Order: sequence, then C-alpha cells, then structure tokens
Amino acid sequence: MKLTLTIELLTDTTFGRGDGVAGLLDEEVEHDSRTGLPIIRGRTVKGLLVEECANLLYVLPERADLETAAKWLFGSGGSALGDGAHMRVGSCELPFDLRQQVQASDYKLGDILGSLTTIRRQTAMNEETGTPADRSLRGSRVVIRGLTFSAALDFDYDPNPVHLALLAACAALVRRAGSGRNRGRGHIKMRIEGSKFDFAQQINEFERLVKGRV
Repeated sequence: MKLTLTIELLTDTTFGRGDGVAGLLDEEVEHDSRTGLPIIRGRTVKGLLVEECANLLYVLPERADLETAAKWLFGSGGSALGDGAHMRVGSCELPFDLRQQVQASDYKLGDILGSLTTIRRQTAMNEETGTPADRSLRGSRVVIRGLTFSAALDFDYDPNPVHLALLAACAALVRRAGSGRNRGRGHIKMRIEGSKFDFAQQINEFERLVKGRV
C-alpha cells in the first residue's frame, strides 16, 4: 500500500540542517544541493509523527492496541534502520512539475533557493537597558508560506484499520514544525492522501475507536 503525506506551510518555516553560511546565515534550510529546491528530510517528518503519537499514547494509557499499532508504524528505535518499523517515510519535496522545470532550466542554485526562501533576523534584548544585546543578532533562512511538500509513505505489508486510523490522527495533530516554532514560525498543515484512503474518515474512525474503548 502506498500513501502520500503532504505538508502545507501556513507560515514561514525553517527546517534547518544544522549549519549556516559564514558571514550570512546562522541557520540554513535543508535543500537539494543540485537544484536549490527546499526539502524536508523523511526522518524529520517521521519525528513529528512519532512525537504526536507519543502524546496520544500518554493521554490514552493502557491502550495495548494503539501501542502495538504505533510500534508497527514507527518501530521502537526512532528512525534507525532495523527498528521494526513497517512504514518508511520519504523526503518531502515540492511538486513534481516544479522540480522538472527547475531541472530543465539554467537558473543558478542560489537563484532558485532565494526565490523560495527569505532571511529572518532576530536579536536578544538586554533586560537592563532595553536595547539589543551585544553579539546576539542571528539570521535564519525560512521557506516562504504557501508552499506544499509531499512525501511517499511505503509499507512492508498492508496496514490494518487501527494502523491507518492512528496514522491519520497523528498527522492531523502536527501543527508546528521546524526551528522557531515557538516564536511564530512553523505553522503547518499535514494531511495523508491515497487511493481508497479518506483522511477525514480515518480521523472519525480513530475517534470512534477511542470512544468505544476508553
């Protein structure tokens, strides 16, 4: 069974890659080094789903069926290979048509990246003087709001109804992502699509599952 996970950026978002650009940025976004197009790593997406799944299991204790489904989907060791997960999350990329156009063009990498991102600068304040603190100015690249990314979800075996309902619930709960998400950035909308897969219906199935067993 194959499904597609989509992420729509409702605000500017930084999916950082852990480094910056000397003299320009303290935090660079993940992007394809060949095209300059922003991407979101599969393990980053999986981490968001796992975090929300853990929150669900915390508020719904002693639910062996959900715990079993969570281990089936995500494994027991995060994103490491051999963790027992039966679902693989691909990298989230921009629409295929856009990627094709970029690959066929002669634009430079920096031009492509610059057209889909902008730079946000911020500084810490000195509480005593009310002025910017010395050496606190930081610059981060952000992917502009309105873009939609998608990733393939592949399964070793067909998931059962509990797997699908839990997966939909976790995706629906992901509202913030990336660095700066507690400072106004990173508001996203995550959905799952696929043949014979109705996202809203699966969320309703999860609600019925929970209400019927709690």
